[in-house]
Amino acid sequence: MNVKNTAIENGTAKIQVELSAVEFDNALTTAYKKAKNKIAIPGFRKGKAPRKVVEAMYGAEIFYEDAVEVIFPEVYTCAVVDQKLKAVGRPSIADMEKTEEGGMLLTVATDLYPEAELGQYKGLEVEKTEIVVSDEEVEAEIAKMAEQNARISTVERAAQLGDTVTIDFEGFVDGKAFDGGKGENFDLKLGSGQFVPGFEDQLVGCTAGESKDVVVTFPENYTPELASKEAGFKCTVHEVQETVAPAMDDEFAKDLGFDTMDELRADTRTKAAASKEESAKTAFENACMDKAIANMTVTIPESMIEEQLDKEMDQFAYQVERSGMTMQDYAKMMGGDMSKLRAI
Repeated sequence: MNVKNTAIENGTAKIQVELSAVEFDNALTTAYKKAKNKIAIPGFRKGKAPRKVVEAMYGAEIFYEDAVEVIFPEVYTCAVVDQKLKAVGRPSIADMEKTEEGGMLLTVATDLYPEAELGQYKGLEVEKTEIVVSDEEVEAEIAKMAEQNARISTVERAAQLGDTVTIDFEGFVDGKAFDGGKGENFDLKLGSGQFVPGFEDQLVGCTAGESKDVVVTFPENYTPELASKEAGFKCTVHEVQETVAPAMDDEFAKDLGFDTMDELRADTRTKAAASKEESAKTAFENACMDKAIANMTVTIPESMIEEQLDKEMDQFAYQVERSGMTMQDYAKMMGGDMSKLRAI
């Protein structure tokens, strides 16, 4: 196996790799052995017809594609790895041609990682953000800590905004239940905006054990079968819980490992400043990079874009599935399908 020719043009490489007659025949034999049990030839038991007989009946090319697939890892090593080409995605066989010696001449095509040509980048000026942490930011961060340490308890009163209600619900459009419109023992924080606009507001004032008919209109950008339609939900409230955040005083500071609120505020300010400094550093580096990129010339192959998109879709799917929803259901909820979601 050897490389006969390498041509690189517009970010695409085409490499001709020649297989000897022995190499190609061995690959054909392997392909035949993999497929023979599925082949029926008159006069032979299924899977027992010799390779030459099969080729005589169906043509010598019957196993060519399978043979190329068998030997492709070795071809890839020879064409791409050994030549230190930086391939994007999976190379493909663009052409195959039988040689006079009985071997095979394969043309491997692959996109390559682009080479960038930098323009003027020396002397570029970028402003760095000055780090300031306001008192309001410090108090807001401490309020978040208090919320994280909040106590949740069941109450015997009517539900208010900010409370969490445990509900059963089932939705109907034109008197018929629809997919995805039913749930049991679902914890919903009123005012969170988790459900369709208007849904949560109608549960304000409900008490444990109470049933409530909630009527909403789905947004125009909802799934096509529900968009702009009016829906009725039969809801039953099982429990009302309130969230009580601790008072932001010295006792709260002690719970977090500080003696006083002043110490907690000082620590919070220091950490916020460090976080802002890191963010400013990253923003500064990105701004420098953006200015340099603005003067750069590069052509990104479509396969590289698709490869990155595949990675991002996989990461997003993992996050969606961790929330208990499939990507198909998410795409449907957003008013489209997987192809539209990929194109966003």
